Amino acid sequence: MRRLRHAIALCTGILVLAASGCGSPQSAADGSDGSDGPIKVGLVYSASGPLATYGLQYYEGFQAGLDHATGGTGEVDGRAIEVSVADGAGDPNKAVAAAKDLIGKGSTIIAGSTSSGVAVQVAPVAEQNDVLFVSGPAATDEITGINDHTFRSGRQTYQDILTARTFLEETEGGEVVVLAQQNAFGQDNVAAVTEVLEAEGAEVGEVLAPPDSTDLTPFADQVRQADPDLLFVAWAGETASAMWQALDQQGVLDETKVTTGLDIRASYPVFGATGGRIDFLSHYFAGASDTAAAEAMAEGVAELGGEVDLFTPDGFTAAQMIVRAAQAGDATEDRIAALEGWTFDGVKGEITVRAEDHALLQPMYQVRLNGSGTDAEPELLAEVPAGDVEPPVSEAS
Repeated sequence: MRRLRHAIALCTGILVLAASGCGSPQSAADGSDGSDGPIKVGLVYSASGPLATYGLQYYEGFQAGLDHATGGTGEVDGRAIEVSVADGAGDPNKAVAAAKDLIGKGSTIIAGSTSSGVAVQVAPVAEQNDVLFVSGPAATDEITGINDHTFRSGRQTYQDILTARTFLEETEGGEVVVLAQQNAFGQDNVAAVTEVLEAEGAEVGEVLAPPDSTDLTPFADQVRQADPDLLFVAWAGETASAMWQALDQQGVLDETKVTTGLDIRASYPVFGATGGRIDFLSHYFAGASDTAAAEAMAEGVAELGGEVDLFTPDGFTAAQMIVRAAQAGDATEDRIAALEGWTFDGVKGEITVRAEDHALLQPMYQVRLNGSGTDAEPELLAEVPAGDVEPPVSEAS
C-alpha cells in the first residue's frame, strides 16, 4: 500500500489568515499554484484530546480510502494528492486556526472534523475562503445544509434517532429521556429525539452532564428517578465506561428499555457486562458490510497496523469524495457540482450525497452484542435501508 506523505502544518497562535504570513485565501482558492501542481488537502482532526481514538480511526480510514480511490497511485489525472495534517484536539479555536493556516499554504480542500463543535466552526471558514470542506465523524445535524461548500463523510444525529426508532413498537403516550453530554453533540441528540418522537406522541425529557464530569452517579440517579419508558443515551469519549457503570449501579439497565449507538471496540467489554440489556443502533462495526469498499478498507487499515472500527468508514468515504471532487478540476464550484447528487459504492453499500443540502444518505444497522468481557462481539440483526433513516431536508439549505 502506498503510504501517504504528510506533515503537521500550523501557524501557531495566529487566527487571522490574511495576517498570518501563511499565504492568501485567493492564491489557495484560485489554483494559482498551477494546474499541473499537487492537489493540496488539509486534514484537521483529533490526533489528541478526548476524541483522539475516533480521530485515529478516521485517519487510518482516510489513508486506506485514498489508496483505494486512486488505484494505489495517490494521484488524480497525474497530479499528486498532497495531504497535510494538523491536530485540532477537539478544540474549535485550534481547529479553525489550523484550517486557516492550511488554506493559506495552498490547501483547497479541508477535511477531518471529529468533533461537532469543531465542524460548525470550520464550515464558515471554508465558505469564506472558497474551499471545499468535507466534515468527518462530527454528527451534528447543523452541518447538513450549513453552506454550499460543506459536505459530510459520516452519518448525522437524525439518522441515529431514526434507527433507534426502529426498535420501538409504540411511542404514543410514552416517556422518553435523553442522557447526553452538554455539548453540541448531546444537544443535537436531544433536539432530534424531541422532533422525531414528540411528533409521534411521546413526551421527551433530558439529563445533560458537563463533558468534563467524572462522577456520573448524580446524572444516573436523575434518570432513575425519571423512570422513563425509554432511555436514549448519546455519549462520546473517554467517560463512557463510567457513565454505563453508573447507570448499572443505579439499576437503570434492569428497569428501563435502553437504546444507544454501539461505540468503538474498546467499549465492548463495558457493554458486554450489561448482559444484553441494551438495544444498539450502529453506524458501523467491523463486518457490518461485505462490500468491495469494506474489503479494501479492512485490507488497507490492516497494512497500517490498525483495525476497522466505528469511524474508519468516515475517513475512507472522505477520501472517495475528495478524489471525486479533485477529478472535476481546481474550481471549487465544479467540485461542489461533482459531489451534489453523486451516488457511489461505499463501505456501507450505495451512498448518495443529497443535492439539496449535502446530507449523506446511507444504510444504518440494528445490532446485538453477544458475549461478555473481552469476548463481547457485535452481531448484525438488520440493515436499515437508507430510505428508512433519511433525514428531512435541512431548512438552512
